[in-house]
Amino acid sequence: MAERQAVCTYFSDTGASNTERCLALARERADELGIQHIVVASTSGQSGLHATEHMRGLHLVVVSHSSGFRGPNIEEFQPELRRAIEEAGARVLTTQHAFGGVGRAIRRKVGTYQIDEVMAFVLRTFCDGVKVACEITLMAADAGLIPASREVIAIGGTGQGLDSALVLRSANSQDYFDLRVLEVICKPRCGGRAG
Repeated sequence: MAERQAVCTYFSDTGASNTERCLALARERADELGIQHIVVASTSGQSGLHATEHMRGLHLVVVSHSSGFRGPNIEEFQPELRRAIEEAGARVLTTQHAFGGVGRAIRRKVGTYQIDEVMAFVLRTFCDGVKVACEITLMAADAGLIPASREVIAIGGTGQGLDSALVLRSANSQDYFDLRVLEVICKPRCGGRAG
């Protein structure tokens, strides 16, 4: 039986202190595997801007929170960072969260969880960044910014910054069960936020 060994880095803590190392590990693995498509989560745009420095020459998509995520008409992504990211050649995607759109509205209104949020909680058993990486991959594929059924690297985090990177076989949301976690490049060993 053929096998392949890959190193996984486990961070001792979550969040922004891991951003630079997470991006470096992801770039190294992208180069080793010949992966051209990178998807990165970024709330304010700061992590997205850091990613442009590490991912030069690759197809980079930076995925932000949906508009109104923190409240009506609130846009968290900073316009000047959006411009800088786009000037560096990356794309910025702001759209509904794959695991928290209409289902979240139903929970807020009638107090019952829907399947999309249950799926998010299951992925968080690995850590928040793993959940985010899977979610932004679906979102980017749905927007046509990355191809479906292709190996990509997706990078997410816990709260602020980046702390998790995965090699995934991408899929569209309606084909969620075709999404595959092929490798874990790095993640916090301690998991993520509770609840």
